[in-house]
Amino acid sequence: MTTITYDRHEGTEAAAQLDEFLAAYEEIYAEPPYSEGPRDIAEFIEHYQVHASRAGMQLVIARDGSEVVGFTYGYRLAPDTRWWHNVQDVSLPPEFMEEDGSRTFVIIELAVRKPWRRRGVAAGLHEQLLDGLTAERVTLTVRPEPEAAPARSAYLAWGYERLGISHPWPEAPLYECMVRPLRPGRSQRG
Repeated sequence: MTTITYDRHEGTEAAAQLDEFLAAYEEIYAEPPYSEGPRDIAEFIEHYQVHASRAGMQLVIARDGSEVVGFTYGYRLAPDTRWWHNVQDVSLPPEFMEEDGSRTFVIIELAVRKPWRRRGVAAGLHEQLLDGLTAERVTLTVRPEPEAAPARSAYLAWGYERLGISHPWPEAPLYECMVRPLRPGRSQRG
């Protein structure tokens, strides 16, 4: 068994890494509940380029030898974010939704290829991504379908709490929004 290594990339350096993990993205997100095709992949590429330009962008790629087996990335929520406004089934107080550009780190993707699942790779990616962050809390979304239950269970085990259902744009599927404190600060939950 080889050792999994983790490479961290920040800011504009992260933008240049898309080709390194795109094949892994395509493989992972072809599976249910995502079932993504060429149009979805093209949209991901566009979104990734926008995300890579956001403040605090962090990318971690997991490798088994030279083979990419997983990846995760995220950035800090901007003061004008709509993130918390997308949560639909709970009323969040204004002080909870207040962002200053450093308060909250959002994990956009955390994905591991099937042969490497249940081997600690996702936990390693998560740990590497959060290492050294100065944010007060971290948030993410996960699909509610049964196929995503292992991811949801992992997030709960890592200290996340379910906040509510998020619907980020009109054509988007529903997601469960989760949040976890990283350090003491303002109210974590509404």
